[in-house]
Amino acid sequence: MKYDYQDKTVIVTGGAKGIGKEVTKGIIAGGGSVALLDIDDEAAAATAKELGGNVKTYHVDQANREQVNETFQQIIQDFTKVDALINVAGVISAKPFDELPPEEWDRTIKINLTGPYNTVHAIWEHFKANGGGRIVNVSSVAGKIGGGLLGTVAYASSKAGVNGFTKAIAKEGGKYGIYANAVAPSFTHTSMTTSLSEDPVKNQKVISIIPLGRPAEPVEIAQMILFFGCDAASFITGEIGDADGGVVMDG
Repeated sequence: MKYDYQDKTVIVTGGAKGIGKEVTKGIIAGGGSVALLDIDDEAAAATAKELGGNVKTYHVDQANREQVNETFQQIIQDFTKVDALINVAGVISAKPFDELPPEEWDRTIKINLTGPYNTVHAIWEHFKANGGGRIVNVSSVAGKIGGGLLGTVAYASSKAGVNGFTKAIAKEGGKYGIYANAVAPSFTHTSMTTSLSEDPVKNQKVISIIPLGRPAEPVEIAQMILFFGCDAASFITGEIGDADGGVVMDG
């Protein structure tokens, strides 16, 4: 399935691997260009080489506000106009509360919640000046149900924050033509979930709560992200879309 990104420029954080790579591929297939942000320079270069000249890579740690601001200024200079920002980058935290050190809490919140704040803050005025833009944040079912075996208290809290943040900027951004939505996946086959996939007991426990009876592939999550990121979602903002195989089923 292709979505129309003809002549659009999209910033994708964490765009080198997994879900982010599938999002990048979808934008290129739809005729767009991608500013690919990642901390894995080797993977970013490989993805850019695979997908061709419409991908330009930037080394960015989204938790580093100064680096984000400088890079976004460079992206605007390189592309002139940015149409969408898709925040895929993040980290997992699987420690239960009894074992969670403050340092891991701080790191998880800084990357998963403050990171999207940093990137949205860096592009907000550009969107306002250009009549709008689209923001898509990748959340998680953990942010709705309080975590699970893979993403526990720090991760769930960070993603619940992403959900609230997304709704708040959707409310404030509407009058400027700025859309904001989020996608909440459940267990997805990515490099972040490799450890779970290699533990047959935990793997089966997680799969058992998914009505469809299997994990997602990255491309399946990317489809909803790509929908929210383009003009096909012309009257949708503030939505936290579940791409979770039926785990949440909220009304």
